[in-house]
Amino acid sequence: MPSKALSRYCSIANKASKAYPASAATQQRCFRVGNRSRAAIATRAPPRPRKAVLLFSATIVGGIFYTLGYPTNVYAEVVPAPAEVKFEEARRPASSKEENRDLISSQHLQVKRSWENPGVFAFGSNSGRVVAPDSDETIIKSPRRIPYFDGKLVRDIKLDRKFGAAISENGDLLQWGIGYAEDCRAPVPTLRGKDLVKLSISRDRIIALSSNGTVYSISAAQVDQAAGQKPQEASWFPFWKTKSPVSYRTLSPSNMGWGEKVSDIASGLEHCLILTSKGRVFSAASGNEDFPAKGQLGVPGLTWNTRPTGAYDQPHEIGTLKGFEIVKVAAGDYHSLVVDSGGRVFAFGDNSVGQLGLEYSPESPVIDSPSLLPVEKLYKGTNQVPRVTDVFAGGVNSFFTIDAVRVAGQGEEDPRGLGRVTADTWACGQGIWGGLGNGRWTHVQMIPTKIKALSGLFEYDEAVNKVIPIRLSHLSVGSTHASAVMNNVTYLEVSKHSSEHETNWGADVLWWGGNEFYQLGTGKRNNVSNPVYIPPMDVDADKEKGRREEHRFQITPRKKINFNGRNVNVEQRIECGRGVTAVYSGT
Repeated sequence: MPSKALSRYCSIANKASKAYPASAATQQRCFRVGNRSRAAIATRAPPRPRKAVLLFSATIVGGIFYTLGYPTNVYAEVVPAPAEVKFEEARRPASSKEENRDLISSQHLQVKRSWENPGVFAFGSNSGRVVAPDSDETIIKSPRRIPYFDGKLVRDIKLDRKFGAAISENGDLLQWGIGYAEDCRAPVPTLRGKDLVKLSISRDRIIALSSNGTVYSISAAQVDQAAGQKPQEASWFPFWKTKSPVSYRTLSPSNMGWGEKVSDIASGLEHCLILTSKGRVFSAASGNEDFPAKGQLGVPGLTWNTRPTGAYDQPHEIGTLKGFEIVKVAAGDYHSLVVDSGGRVFAFGDNSVGQLGLEYSPESPVIDSPSLLPVEKLYKGTNQVPRVTDVFAGGVNSFFTIDAVRVAGQGEEDPRGLGRVTADTWACGQGIWGGLGNGRWTHVQMIPTKIKALSGLFEYDEAVNKVIPIRLSHLSVGSTHASAVMNNVTYLEVSKHSSEHETNWGADVLWWGGNEFYQLGTGKRNNVSNPVYIPPMDVDADKEKGRREEHRFQITPRKKINFNGRNVNVEQRIECGRGVTAVYSGT
């Protein structure tokens, strides 16, 4: 039909329909109130048609059909049967205050379950039997508990696709996966009695920090632990030493000052960073085979051939950082990041995809000396002064959290919001799998890009009676995916004296990046370039309460609870590895 004729037909037909309303005696409408469906039946009788109007209208419409060449045989439209209205079943009344809280709040139920039944949920690639040690499935699509950790608290967990490592509540090292032993079907205690507090992993070794500041390096493979050199250790019997049951090495920085000890560690595939309590940074090789060769040690000219005499993995102080009090360290596969107490960030190592946040040069893709990142340029013209508060790294990506303070601009007579702090998160590196979280699929991102979903957020805090910025609490970065825990206002103070409508709730968690092995926990396999929420770890718990609508996972912040008759400080944490993810209850 020609467009003009069609427009003319529609206009005339509309006028005709207004002259004679629909002849149906009953009209049915359905609308929603709250979470329940309701049906309302509105009935009206058709008006008495006037014969002249009917004849005139019919003549006009018929002439139009004839003129436009419509078929002479016109069939009446079949009226569909009315839809069946189904009402939601009423929930059974709660028998107690606590049961009512469980019924009205998924977040309250999640918090309670994390305290009552701590453990480790894992999902993603299981080709190395890390996510599900007792299963031969190659992929675990949804969060699943590792039976060994049921009812147990751990201090730290790190996961690779081929091996896993954890620190038990009493400080012993646990290992599992086919990278540890082909026949391993559950975590096995290996390095005992060291009171370990933090882990970091390289391609084939585990770097562990003890409470007294000793740094241990132990092979990820059981065969190497059995065949390697075993150091002498002090025993419970005075003046008597025994040989360690497993082989390990200690990474001891030289020239440590009075009262100085190692306070933090971070590791890439071939190197590790060691931070001391005096703000000094050391770097060392952390692999069995490959010596760091991409500048990630931060010592210009240091190679396998130019290394000093002594152990190949001896720590080297990064001399160019002397005079800066370093407070944060982070390591990607082949690059390093550090932040000093003044909020400045230094980067060094591989910059092949812009992961250092510095201009890429094909002639020199490696920067072997710490270089200052010009974060001020990111806020040029905004009347904000930035200060880096933390750094995170993994794979070929880097992330920076920044507090930007509003200051008076030149010529401003009435600056609004003076002194207001805006918390932002920036990323650089490779976003081909969505790992930058900025909504784009970028091969190389040299200039840091802001993650809008995690930046410029505010909320009202009733405790201080003012609006505060929502900062990022922690970010775990895997090889291609990441998870961010927000530092939003939480509530964990519900007691038996609280009302039945008062509930606990935790912190928001968002996920993005590569999802080839379902490591994001969305239940789907597509990569995600924007941070998203995921369902609760224990979906069955919600179903038991009769909830059919979807709720999001919220993580439980640190809280002192009574667990097995003793008071412990516990929180939920997230660990993103190489195609794998874990959510665990940690001390």
